Amino acid sequence: MSEEINDGNKMKKKAAEDIEDTEITVQEQFQARSHWQLMWLEFKNHRLALGGIVVLLVMYLSAIFAGFLTPYNPNERFAQYQNIAPQMIRVTDEDGFRSPYVYGVTGERDPRTLAMVYTIDEDVKKPVEFFYRGEDTYEFWGLFETDLKLFGIEDGHIFLFGTDGLGRDVFSRTIHGARLSLTIGLVGIVISVVLGLFFGGISGYMGGVTDNIIQRLVEFTLAIPKIPLWMGLGAALPDEWSVIQVYFAIVVILSLTGWVTMARVVRGQILSIREQDFVKAARAAGASSRRIITRHLLPNCMSYILVNLTLAIPGMILGETALSFLGLGLRPPAVSWGVLLQQAQNVRAVAEYPWYFIPGIFVIVAVLAFNFVGDGLRDAADPYH
Repeated sequence: MSEEINDGNKMKKKAAEDIEDTEITVQEQFQARSHWQLMWLEFKNHRLALGGIVVLLVMYLSAIFAGFLTPYNPNERFAQYQNIAPQMIRVTDEDGFRSPYVYGVTGERDPRTLAMVYTIDEDVKKPVEFFYRGEDTYEFWGLFETDLKLFGIEDGHIFLFGTDGLGRDVFSRTIHGARLSLTIGLVGIVISVVLGLFFGGISGYMGGVTDNIIQRLVEFTLAIPKIPLWMGLGAALPDEWSVIQVYFAIVVILSLTGWVTMARVVRGQILSIREQDFVKAARAAGASSRRIITRHLLPNCMSYILVNLTLAIPGMILGETALSFLGLGLRPPAVSWGVLLQQAQNVRAVAEYPWYFIPGIFVIVAVLAFNFVGDGLRDAADPYH
């Protein structure tokens, strides 16, 4: 009996030693990894963030290849197909599975209201062709012209998201609109980052009077209501400006108020690490303030800066959408999600033609995806918690 007890104690002791060795090995592996490797390991466990990256990747790729993915030019009008409801691609009929097709659409003018009334003609089935040669050409990345489309219909038309009051394809306009709506956030963030890093870095490192002056400027900028400021600056844009000029003007307008948040984040991080030993050693070695800020302080803040960037981009997108929706931002013939939502400004339009609000769904999805990625980065920025 005593031998069995001794054997059991030995087995328990050996198991405890194995567990302790395993914990030491895991701890050594954890310490051997760099901060960015630990961030990636933590980020991979955030499923919503990974899903957000996939959604954003699909959106940006769709914007890049909009000419290939959409069957029509975003400004092409089909006068005989105004306010048509979205068409569904079908793969089955009474005989079972078959190649993709859409039903035909017939229109008649109402003798009382004189409005066109469209009905689905189930007797007419129009096959959908893939890698279709369209009627119009487009420039592929500005390199060459082509008329190759992902899908289309040889004899007829296909409107996946329906058409607007002028007979323009809402699907084509929504995908093309992603180019301006999604890129305006990226361009605006570049300006905000430059200003935020510059003023935030100087404020956090120098302190004293310099810090007080910059922080009062930040507080004054934050105190200005954003929407009235955007509306005032947007209304000041000349009507004769081109789409490109208005685009960059809106980027500057959004960046004027976007840099202050970045500056505060950078200042707070630099204040927390400027008295650490490695910074003191660099200062004692005779390193200049500019070198200390750019080589030692800012790199140690990059994870938090990256989080702030990801959460700031949705604000830029919503700002452009709001300005364009109110008619103070991008204007036709420019195509952005905000411009498309101008048609959904009244309840009657949304009630009768709910597909007008489809670009708004894209805005919501893009903002949520950016926020999910930002949440994942925020959790991953502190992998030691």
